[in-house]
Amino acid sequence: MADAVRRKPNMAKEKVKMPEQDPNVRNRNFEEVALGYTPEMAMEEATRCLNCKKPFCMEGCPVNVPIPRFIEQVVAGNFEKAYEIITEENALPAITGRVCPQENQCEGKCVRGRAKGCESVGIGRLERFVADYHREHGEHKTPHVEKNGKKVAVVGSGPAGITCAGELARRGYDVHVFEALHKTGGVLSYGIPEFRLPKTIVQAEADVVADYGVDFETNVVVGRTITVDELEEAGYDAVFVGSGAGLPRFQGIPGENLNGVYSANEFLTRVNLMKGYMFPDRPTPVKISPTVCVVGAGNVAMDAARTAKRLGAENVYIVYRRSEEEAPARKEEIHHAKEEGIQFKFLTNPIAVNGDEEGWVKSITCQEMELGEADASGRRRPVPVEGHTFDIETGTFIVAIGQSPNPLIRQTTPGLDTQKWGGIIVNEETMETSRDSVYAGGDAVTGAATVILAMGAGKKAAIAIDEKLSGK
Repeated sequence: MADAVRRKPNMAKEKVKMPEQDPNVRNRNFEEVALGYTPEMAMEEATRCLNCKKPFCMEGCPVNVPIPRFIEQVVAGNFEKAYEIITEENALPAITGRVCPQENQCEGKCVRGRAKGCESVGIGRLERFVADYHREHGEHKTPHVEKNGKKVAVVGSGPAGITCAGELARRGYDVHVFEALHKTGGVLSYGIPEFRLPKTIVQAEADVVADYGVDFETNVVVGRTITVDELEEAGYDAVFVGSGAGLPRFQGIPGENLNGVYSANEFLTRVNLMKGYMFPDRPTPVKISPTVCVVGAGNVAMDAARTAKRLGAENVYIVYRRSEEEAPARKEEIHHAKEEGIQFKFLTNPIAVNGDEEGWVKSITCQEMELGEADASGRRRPVPVEGHTFDIETGTFIVAIGQSPNPLIRQTTPGLDTQKWGGIIVNEETMETSRDSVYAGGDAVTGAATVILAMGAGKKAAIAIDEKLSGK
């Protein structure tokens, strides 16, 4: 392929359109919605990059991918070189290219997107293309790394843990990852549906990290099977806790203990990790009714609603107490949900779950809301409209209003300081906790956030661990 050369940018205002499954076809299957760029599409989109002298896009990337450098290689058709550049900083490009909220990060900083009526460069789409191209066409090389004789334990194989493990392994450490579930990937495996992130992609990315000599051990619940103290006694020089935020929150309204009420965490785990959508070929049933209501409007709520539709629900409602403008989900996810027939009831708050005589959900009672003054989050506070309530008949109610860290590690690790709500307190520069040589990052620290922020924390912790253990 030709080397990257100076060239005039393509000033097209819109991104090259991403091919997708038809909405009325995809809402009945679990195959990936976005089909990815062809090489020609990728090269055309890459020419929209201005190759700025001051690349603001990089300021928005938590893992510091050299974005203009890799895009210039895509322009020239040097896709393998582009992959090398990306993976200097990002160990999971096929994953981040699919699920990272680029519109709030790298693409949100893109100069092209600042012009009126102009879209930013499709950085995420290009990253995904490059990673997919390498997986399908690139030469597999097993890296050789000189070991330094030190070993680190990593708790959790989600985005924070797997990134920390990969970064340390590349620096010569023996890294052992302990995963509580029977599959690696953490939230990437149990939380994000197949139609957004195929599990073959997750496994392929984990395999790349394993090639550096990282050992993965599943079915180990740190805090029960083994404690942090016992890991240190076993000779690990440092411990990184990336155990995520898997403890679901509920509204605390009447009827949440009825049959037919799920946390989004349980619902998605049954479908994604346990393959409940393949029942009875897989032994995990997922019972839903013809009408499903999901409370919340984040990405997890969209995932739950779109999954329910694919499982055969005729009517699926997103019920959210604020307006669409305040919804925290990615705009792309809301757009896809609407295309697939998900119905939205904004300014609506469930206040009770009603059951039948056999203990099953039969309806939810909702309170009409209006927006008042802004609250601490900067969003306008929803307030009830007095006297305006109504019922929605449903047999399935899915609660998707957030998760917090499981208390197990903090309860079994003396001297580990945590927030009142459960997040582990760390030095934000090094990610070290109140326990010497114990580090933490990702959702276990911040509460439920994004994949790329968790990866950034894992990377920062790995650098700090290396500096401490190597005496730099």
